[in-house]
Amino acid sequence: MVLPVVPLPSSFTESPGTFRLASSTRIVVNNDADATASVLANVIAERTGLRLDITTDAAAQGDIVLHRTARQGEHYALRIGSDVRIDGSEAGLFYGIQTLRQLLTTDGDDWLLPHVDIDDTPRFVYRGLMLDVARTFFGVDTVKAFIDRAASLKFNHLHLHLTDDQGWRLQIDSRPLLTERSSTTAALGRPGGLYTKDDFREIVQYAAARHMVVVPEIDLPGHTHAIGLAYPELVEDPVMNDNLLAQSSALGQPLPVAGEPYLGWGVGHSSMKIHSEATWEFLRDVLTELAELTPGPYLHVGGDEALGTPQADFDAFIERVTALTTELGKTPVAWHEAGSAQVAEGTVGQYWGNTEPGDAHADAARRFAARGGSVIMSPSTTAYLDQKYDAEFPLGLDWAALINLETAYDWEPTAIVDDLPAEAILGVEAPLWSETLETLDDIDQLVFPRAAAIAEVAWSQAEDRDWSSFRERVGTLGSVWNAAGWGGHRPAEIVWSN
Repeated sequence: MVLPVVPLPSSFTESPGTFRLASSTRIVVNNDADATASVLANVIAERTGLRLDITTDAAAQGDIVLHRTARQGEHYALRIGSDVRIDGSEAGLFYGIQTLRQLLTTDGDDWLLPHVDIDDTPRFVYRGLMLDVARTFFGVDTVKAFIDRAASLKFNHLHLHLTDDQGWRLQIDSRPLLTERSSTTAALGRPGGLYTKDDFREIVQYAAARHMVVVPEIDLPGHTHAIGLAYPELVEDPVMNDNLLAQSSALGQPLPVAGEPYLGWGVGHSSMKIHSEATWEFLRDVLTELAELTPGPYLHVGGDEALGTPQADFDAFIERVTALTTELGKTPVAWHEAGSAQVAEGTVGQYWGNTEPGDAHADAARRFAARGGSVIMSPSTTAYLDQKYDAEFPLGLDWAALINLETAYDWEPTAIVDDLPAEAILGVEAPLWSETLETLDDIDQLVFPRAAAIAEVAWSQAEDRDWSSFRERVGTLGSVWNAAGWGGHRPAEIVWSN
C-alpha cells in the first residue's frame, strides 16, 4: 500500500491495523495546543460529518491528542495506533492535521485511520503560491479560499501580485489617486477592484492563522501603466516592442495608450521615469505604507519584463529600490532579471525562466547568491500554473509550455541553474497569472491537481520523490478535495477516489 499523503512525509512506518473514529472520540489538548484543536475539529467535521468534543482532560485510549512541543520550525510527528497523537510546533501541529485529513478513509460504515508513525519536516523553508489579482481582481473571500487550498498542501507563503499594467489593487493613503483612477478596470475590461487597508490586514491575518506569510508585490519599474493613469508625470509613454505588436494583433487586443486603461495583456511597454525624484518620493510613500501593513519579512518589487527601460536605467533603478526596501526593514524580492544590477545585500531573486536557462538568466540568478541573498525557483516551463495542461484545455496560456501533471512534478530545483549552491535556494513557488481567469472555479481548474505536484517538489526530499508513487497518492486526494467543495481538473490518467 502507498501512504495516501501529498506531499510525501520525510519518514514514515506503516503497521497493520486501523484506528476507528467514533462520535465518542475526543480531541485532547495539552501544552498550549488550543489554537489547532478547532482546526482539527473542523477538518474532521468537513471530511466525516462528525463533530468531536475538545477537552483538556487526561487522554484515554481512543482519543486524538495534540501536544505542542518546544521545538521550533515546521516539524511534526504523527502516531496512529490505539489512539492518535500529533506532536509539533504550532505550525507543525497544523501540518500534522493536514496529513491526518488525507489519511481518513471509510469502509462504508466507519471512518478509519491507518496505523502509522510519521516524522516529517520540509525540505525547503519557502513554499509558495502566487495569485495575480492585478489582471483579474479577486475579492477577499476568493483570496481566503485560495489560502485554504494552499495551506492544505503545506504551502507557507502567499505571493500577491497587487499591481500591473491593468490595475492597482491596494489602498495607499498618501497616494489616493491610485485606487481612485487605477483600480477600476482589469484585463479585457473585466470589473476592477481594490483592497482597503483593512481588507489587506484581514487577508494577512487569515493567512497567518494558517501559517502562511503574505508576500505583497508592487511590480516595478515596468508593468506600471496603471500608475500612469493616476500620476502620469511618473511614467514614460508606452514603448512598443515586436512581441507586443504581434501578440496584440493575433489576439485582437488594443495597444497601450498613455492615460487610458490598458485592457490587453501584452508586456514590456511601460516604465517608471527612473531619474525623476518625484518617482522616488512616490516609491518611498508607497513602500513605506506597504511595509507598515506587512508583518512578514518580504516585499516583492518586481523587476521583470522591463523592456521599455534602458538597461543602465533598469540597473540603477533596481539598485536604488532594493536599497530602499532594505532601509524600510524588509527583505527585497525581485524577479531574476534584477540580478543584472547591484541588488542590495540579501535580496532574494525569483527565477522564472526555462528549466534550461540561457546564460544571461543563469548569471542573473547566481548574482543574488553572490550578494548574500538566495533564490526562489519558479521555472515557467514546470511551475507556472497559468499554462495549459494540453493544447485543447479551455483555460490558461501556452507561451511557456504545456504543463501536464507529470511535467509539474518531474523537475528538481537544484538542477536548473549550474553553480548555484543548493543552500542558496530558498524554496519553490508556483505562480498563477490571471489573464484567462474570472472565477474561483477557474482558479481551481488550473491549481488542482498541479499545485499538489509543486507542493511535493517543495516539501519532500528529492531522493524520495517518484512519479509512479505520486500519481497513485494524488488520486486519493480526490475525495478530500470533493469533501472540501474544491473543484479542479481531474486528468484521466489518474485514478481518482470519490
